[in-house]
Amino acid sequence: MSSLLQQIDAPADLRRLAPEQLPALAAELRQFLIGSVSRTGGHLAASLGTVELSIALHYVFATPEDHLVWDVGHQAYAHKILTGRREAMAGLRTRGGISGFPKRSESPYDSFGVGHSSTSISAGLGMALADAHHGRDRRTVVVIGDGALTAGQAFEALNHAGGLKADLLVILNDNEMSISPNVGALSNHLAQLMSGRVYSQLREGGKRVLRHLPGPVHEIARRTEEHLKGMVVPGTLFEELGFNYYGPVDGHDLDALVGTLSNLRALSGPRLLHLVTRKGKGYAPAESNPCAYHGVPPFDPARGTTEGNDPRPTYTQVFGQWLCDTAARDPDLVAITPAMREGSGLVEFSRRYPRRYFDVGIAEQHSLTFAAGLACEGLHPVVAIYSTFLQRGYDQLIHDVALQNLPVTLAVDRAGIVGPDGPTHTGAFDIAFLRTVPNLVLMTPADGSELRRMLTTAHAHPGPAAVRYPRDRCPPPADDLSPLPLGRGEIRRQGQGVALLAFGPVLASALEAAERLDATVANMRFVKPLDEALLERLARDHRLLVSLEENAIAGGAGGAVAEYLEGAGLRVPLLRLGLPDRFVEQGSRAELLALYGLDAAGILRAVKRALAAADDCPPQVDRLIS
Repeated sequence: MSSLLQQIDAPADLRRLAPEQLPALAAELRQFLIGSVSRTGGHLAASLGTVELSIALHYVFATPEDHLVWDVGHQAYAHKILTGRREAMAGLRTRGGISGFPKRSESPYDSFGVGHSSTSISAGLGMALADAHHGRDRRTVVVIGDGALTAGQAFEALNHAGGLKADLLVILNDNEMSISPNVGALSNHLAQLMSGRVYSQLREGGKRVLRHLPGPVHEIARRTEEHLKGMVVPGTLFEELGFNYYGPVDGHDLDALVGTLSNLRALSGPRLLHLVTRKGKGYAPAESNPCAYHGVPPFDPARGTTEGNDPRPTYTQVFGQWLCDTAARDPDLVAITPAMREGSGLVEFSRRYPRRYFDVGIAEQHSLTFAAGLACEGLHPVVAIYSTFLQRGYDQLIHDVALQNLPVTLAVDRAGIVGPDGPTHTGAFDIAFLRTVPNLVLMTPADGSELRRMLTTAHAHPGPAAVRYPRDRCPPPADDLSPLPLGRGEIRRQGQGVALLAFGPVLASALEAAERLDATVANMRFVKPLDEALLERLARDHRLLVSLEENAIAGGAGGAVAEYLEGAGLRVPLLRLGLPDRFVEQGSRAELLALYGLDAAGILRAVKRALAAADDCPPQVDRLIS
């Protein structure tokens, strides 16, 4: 490692450098970042694009006294390195290591925890107002990516902050040049002038003069100012929301960044600085294909990323192929994603059927109501959405889709344990919050072949239906698009004494444990409607039932089984295995499945404990062991 970066153990060390040393530090930091993520995997392209910004922010602002809030936390790796976690990057996103996202409990420099997008302005506004309430002289800076501005929450917060005239600096990291490409020496110079005291005093003075003009003259002057500004500054929208707009600025020009941020730190009120950066900056493969380097496994920096040697498809890929196969048969099928085309497996569909593909941006609420509107007029919408992102559209699912019993298919990806992305992305709650919704069918495939058949079942269902599947690989699926009988499970192994009720891919571990136990194994398939006839038969023929799911035990599929048994007067002991009542930490899927007892060994241990305890208790007492 080169000498400059070795000197930086905290931002206070950074501030001792001369301004002319900062570009060299940026070069070292970028090379360290590439090398570190190549060994651990992680979110690379976005963080490469914020190297200069991270340096400039900690150089100008008195962090951690000043608040720095990152939006879409995968931009923040350089920030982590500069704030005392350089060596800890070796354990990034591993069990017991540092998080891939800002995390308040990890560092005082992480002002706000984040994993989902578009929260930074709301959080920053709250912090700024709290500081004002307590009379604290602090600055609050939020960094939001341009993609995050497609979410309604970001605009709600901008509108609120502008209306309150809050002392808040919002930095728009425009890393796709989606707003304006006119970046260069002139625009950088204009931005520094606009952020200076003279321009600000002239602007505020002009506003005071305009306020005293007669109404018609004031309106003509205001409209003239807006039209002139709109021709040279792409910030009219933000000005209308109450923010003073500055930029665009080259986000990789440290002189321009430090100068502009220094000026803006001296100002007050709602300010928005527009930066243009390049995803993957400084690493040619990531610059040319930033999507491929958004989230990467460990790789050889000299050769770039590879797909690995595992020939098995992912569940996501199985879904993507099903979507294309079904679209060829159904001209009314349309697909919707909230800004996750690659992550949700929609790339091929978007190329084959561009007029039937809709990326609505980071707008989960809109995606659900939009799907409802399409379904009202005879189309067959499929919403591809991560489990934790579906949480953000829950009201729309209930009110706009389920209440009207509309035929919308939910392809719920990343359900259950996701691994290194940790608690912000773990799909631990979808069974609990979906099974309570009337009219909704909920399915849990055990493998890729069942995923295809369940998606077909959902697509043919006349009301809303959801299919949840994990971030994992599966055996190559059979080429079968036949639907499943609604609400019907199946016996996969006949044993005695104990019946394992598997919901989803945990079936494989259940079958392995059952060989040691000589247990019956039921592939339940449906959480809603449950196969009540199958449950009744298993309850009457076995001394212990065990429900297995990759979901929170509280409110999960096991809870649905318990409710049915109680209602039917079936007094068989029930052991519910799943995720405990705490947030699931980061780690590999295999590590976490073993930790929470959802691998074969864990199932075997839990069943043996339950059987031993049952020998000491009346048989009618249900047991819950987590």
